[in-house]
Amino acid sequence: MPPLKSPYTPTTPAPSTSTPSTSTFPAPTAPTNYESNPKLKAAVFQRLHPEVYLSKYLAEGVRVDGRSLDDDDDDDDDETERNGFRSVYVNVGSISTADGSALVRLGDTTIVCGVKAEISEPELDNPNEGFLVPNLDLPAMCSPKFKPGPPSDEAQILSERLNQALVASSILPLSSLCIHRGKAVWTLYVDATCINYDGNAFDAALLAMVLALKNTKLPEATYNPETGATLCSRAKPRSPLALTSIDTLPVASSFGIFNSKHILPDTTSFEEPLCQSSISVVLAAKGKIVALTQYGSVTLMNAEEGSEQDALKLCIEKAKKRREVIMKKAFTQTGS
Repeated sequence: MPPLKSPYTPTTPAPSTSTPSTSTFPAPTAPTNYESNPKLKAAVFQRLHPEVYLSKYLAEGVRVDGRSLDDDDDDDDDETERNGFRSVYVNVGSISTADGSALVRLGDTTIVCGVKAEISEPELDNPNEGFLVPNLDLPAMCSPKFKPGPPSDEAQILSERLNQALVASSILPLSSLCIHRGKAVWTLYVDATCINYDGNAFDAALLAMVLALKNTKLPEATYNPETGATLCSRAKPRSPLALTSIDTLPVASSFGIFNSKHILPDTTSFEEPLCQSSISVVLAAKGKIVALTQYGSVTLMNAEEGSEQDALKLCIEKAKKRREVIMKKAFTQTGS
């Protein structure tokens, strides 16, 4: 009887009679030549060293988007681009379902605002005053900076600042929203949404809200004391809001201070996080300051003279010039 074969004894495989495979793998592609692509090289450098990247531009007297640091060197025919600010485009009444609307594009930052009016009961302490409720939404679709979910801290802070600016400017007497004392008043929901975000949402949102309120028209409402109901007339034409004079409407101008050396008006989304300080000025008629917000130090170092300057005063002067341009372009030319 032959000995049993161990299961652990290796066996020699039978020789294969099939022809060897002739399949080949694709040749590897040549790597991108980093040095020969200046745009790619600049983009990588901007991503890795943003402060140095911005400093190199400012050292040449120019911003990353092409704006000049020196007001006198800006020869652009568009007045809105002078004094270091981006151009402004406005369009009012574009939302037919709203009682008033406006769209504002500040550079690449785009804000659309709609006003919706509802009838509500007044507060006991102010029986003849209505309500003005501004809100700014920064959805995830406008920038990768914002995430889906509840309103971000930045959106809530900006909404509060917008409310303070509108209230302080007295743009709309709340008593003009009274339908029947102690019974019925108008509540205006001023909702602004950022469609595309490229920095300085506050200036664009405030301008959009003011223009939307200026475009708002309300129906004639009558309160019936017997039934306690308030009816709106469709037969009679709508009436515009009793806003204050156009000359008193508020205009915001925001600035960033980079390395205590440069004042950057109307910062972009790239410049905003790099600025150590920021100043926002809201002006009404005759240069009256209705709101002022500043973060960080406002001292500006003059490298040539070796002295310090008050950046706040410089920003206020720039804001006054800015307001004149906005009043001419946004409020006069819209005709709303």
